[in-house]
Amino acid sequence: MAPSPLREPQESAPGPQDQLELALTGAFGWTQFRPGQRAVIEAMLAGRDCLAVLPTGAGKSLCYQLPALVREGLVLVISPLVALMQDQVEQLQRRGIAAACLHRGLGSGERMALLRRIRERRLRLLYLAPERLRVESTRQLLDDLLSDGGLVGLAVDEAHCISAWGHDFRPDYRRLGELRRLCPGVPLVALSATAAPQVRADIIRLLQLRRPLVQVRSAQRRNLSYSMRLRPADPLPEVLEALERCRGAALIYARTRRSVEQWAAQLNRAGVEAIPYHAGMDPESRQLALTHFQSQPRPVLVATVAFGMGVDRPDVGLVLHLDLPASPEGYLQESGRAGRDGQPAECVVLFDPADRVSLGWAIRAAGQAPTPGGAGTIDPDRQRLELAQRQLRRMEAVAEGEGCREQALLLAVGELVPPCGRCDRCLAQEADPRSRRDWSPWVQVLLERLQERGGRDLRGLAEELAARPGPPRGDEARWAWLARRLVQDALLGESDDGAQRLHLRDPGRRYLQQPWPLRWWLP
Repeated sequence: MAPSPLREPQESAPGPQDQLELALTGAFGWTQFRPGQRAVIEAMLAGRDCLAVLPTGAGKSLCYQLPALVREGLVLVISPLVALMQDQVEQLQRRGIAAACLHRGLGSGERMALLRRIRERRLRLLYLAPERLRVESTRQLLDDLLSDGGLVGLAVDEAHCISAWGHDFRPDYRRLGELRRLCPGVPLVALSATAAPQVRADIIRLLQLRRPLVQVRSAQRRNLSYSMRLRPADPLPEVLEALERCRGAALIYARTRRSVEQWAAQLNRAGVEAIPYHAGMDPESRQLALTHFQSQPRPVLVATVAFGMGVDRPDVGLVLHLDLPASPEGYLQESGRAGRDGQPAECVVLFDPADRVSLGWAIRAAGQAPTPGGAGTIDPDRQRLELAQRQLRRMEAVAEGEGCREQALLLAVGELVPPCGRCDRCLAQEADPRSRRDWSPWVQVLLERLQERGGRDLRGLAEELAARPGPPRGDEARWAWLARRLVQDALLGESDDGAQRLHLRDPGRRYLQQPWPLRWWLP
């Protein structure tokens, strides 16, 4: 039987390197570290701050869990979701590792018992939501731990949430810079699955990391194949076909709680046992859904995109989105929940151009805040709104673009890779390299009309062009698609207010003076 991670060292205590290997094997059952893990763990044990950007499935949590086992003290982990914290704590407890989470759902008796365990040094990992740092009792707890040397490490999970440039910005994460002031001598590790260079710079600056080790591993997952296509009027046959191909668990993502419920019911009527999961369900129902997903051999779970963070199910064979994802960075994390066992897995997006409109309005509604910038200042809420709209357009460009899906997604996080050869675009080009069409005549007409009329909203422009006499002909959907492609290729600009108002940009004006071939597939 493996020794307990909390057992007192014997007279012939192993060296630090041996301790790491013993804890890795004894507590987690692994025989070797995954790429990037050891360097972060050793740096944290040496008292150095770290930024670890490791892809989904690369074992980020081990980077702070293992140091907690080989040091005499507590590692405090900041995590964004109570469900995520509880799931990780349950996994650790099943391994015999003393872990707990402190959240407002605990009763007074549970909270007192937990604080007693902390004071008696019977805990190795304590999980907190970021908003808990605003609570005076939490600050007092930190002071007590520091005064007796009981706090040996800090970890900020999903650290991209601190940056307005990140795909999942959370205001409470901005306050985590206080950790350095509250715990000045404690090593801090920040972790994320994806973080573009600007996001990484924000994390280092806002968390006040001191000369950190920066460990960035490629987000490329060679066992995943991406496909993105227009969502048909009735997507059910395509969804059922994808589920039939799926080798293990399946995750189906819908944008709203109502869609989650409707799709779960629709799949059950079609003979597929599908379980819904979203934040509006009561805790018991959510726990039952999570247990079902983790224990059944081939579960199908329909959820909003928050589901899956930290959930340890390695054999997910399908991640299917029923709407356009909100950003390439977010989609990399969500699709990365597939194939964590290294086996081939499929990532499918069924989208409609209208998804970006509805998502854009939702982003705009969520970004409304009564904090306008004063004279000569920039409103940070307005900046985040514009950034979210740009990220959404980048995701649309990936979905409707010509090139390799994986290449476009990784470019969004600052990584340049060759075409993957596995996605639907690569396979289509290999099957028929001449299948693209020259859209130059349509582009000329569209840009000339926009130049004549000035700024126009996309829908009105498409209606007008579809009704005009003479060649080239096209229906409204095709003209709208063409206008979106021109926005993606920077010949047109688009307003950030969700109204899709178009205007000519300098490349569009140059195109009118000297056209060049524009060869695209029609999706």
